[in-house]
Amino acid sequence: MIIKKSGPLKGSVTVPGDKSISHRAIMLGSLAQGKTEVDHFLLGDDCLSTITCFRKLSIPIELDANNRRVTIHGKGLDGLLPPKDILDVGNSGTTIRLLSGILSGQKFKSTITGDASIRQRPMGRILTPLRQMGADIESVNSNGCAPLKINTSNNIKTEDKNLRRKANGLKATHYNSPVASAQVKSSILLAGLYADGETKVTEPFVSRNHTELMLSEFGGQVTVSDNTVSIQPRPRLTSRKVTIPGDISSAAYFIVAALIVANSELLIKNVGINPTRDGILHVCHMMGADIRLENIKNDGGERSADILVKHSNLKGIEISGSIIPSLIDEIPIIAVLSCFAEGKTVIKDAEELKVKESNRIEVMVNNLTNMGADITATEDGMIINGGRPLHGADIDSKLDHRIAMSFAVAGLAADGETNILDPECVAVSYPDFFEDLLGKSKL
Repeated sequence: MIIKKSGPLKGSVTVPGDKSISHRAIMLGSLAQGKTEVDHFLLGDDCLSTITCFRKLSIPIELDANNRRVTIHGKGLDGLLPPKDILDVGNSGTTIRLLSGILSGQKFKSTITGDASIRQRPMGRILTPLRQMGADIESVNSNGCAPLKINTSNNIKTEDKNLRRKANGLKATHYNSPVASAQVKSSILLAGLYADGETKVTEPFVSRNHTELMLSEFGGQVTVSDNTVSIQPRPRLTSRKVTIPGDISSAAYFIVAALIVANSELLIKNVGINPTRDGILHVCHMMGADIRLENIKNDGGERSADILVKHSNLKGIEISGSIIPSLIDEIPIIAVLSCFAEGKTVIKDAEELKVKESNRIEVMVNNLTNMGADITATEDGMIINGGRPLHGADIDSKLDHRIAMSFAVAGLAADGETNILDPECVAVSYPDFFEDLLGKSKL
């Protein structure tokens, strides 16, 4: 995919539905009683993998691709049936980690795996707490990675015979997570639906809270206190209609493109601005960006707004600490943004980037260096001295969708041609990305 320097980006764009919320709508719709309808569903490969897995678990799911609508015929907490073969999550880390929590509470055995990238990503962060709850879950190759084999567990000790029967072998726990990770937290909370008492998770910082919000909307008994979330077992989850806002992680590429391409003014419609996800907006404001929120709404606890972005003169800042979980997926595009800000930008406390679809610290530093940026990798982030002009280069995306999209944006403001290798990887989260981005640029 060849990207050339662009003229101003103008007009408006609507980005696909939020990936995190799309995953959870399928999962909780499947565990609820009755018909759940989901509008503005993300048709990316990751979310389609979640649908495929729950269909294999005998949940009827109808997909209307033209209208981006999904209908799930949920069967309740105990409605899943044994899959006839291995569950394959493709490239979706969210699917494998959250679904492992659900499968740990079932009365049947299952095996779950994914593509080559997933089979290299660390699963110990969920294996430890799930085993603490009594789950019989193991890494098939004994390397802490997928494939994962999940057996039934029957080690609950409680005087309540009825609850013991329903708990399926899981016991309540209070897990102090060493990382602020929505995937870890959600895996534990979903397993907690099948436990013998209240399950709690405490994080060092608050991670994205889509699971808590949606569980509450479906009828789960969720309590949040500072960095601790708790859930009561065995709720009756009831179907509902879910309207998914645009994904702020997808919107981030258009936000940055409009900020760095001269004379741009772009309206990005109906974007989710959940406070646990809107870190990039705070970073942009701290850098001096001209960004305004319009038409703010709230649906099912999820806030959304139209985002108006104008080209801006930016300054470097430090990005670290509690804001990192709210923008961890946006750090690659923030690194691009920082190249166009005057002065030094320091990104810290982002070790999580090393265990994403690629080592995003290493990949961003190598590719931006090839484009002429002054950027240095650190153990937990990077240091960028902005203000140097970028030039085109061959970009190795490492089959990482966020890398490919970030460098497509960089290419719009770089001299010459930027060649994105393996651009098809964007289908994981945003199949029409290049069409939408290039449709707004003036080459």
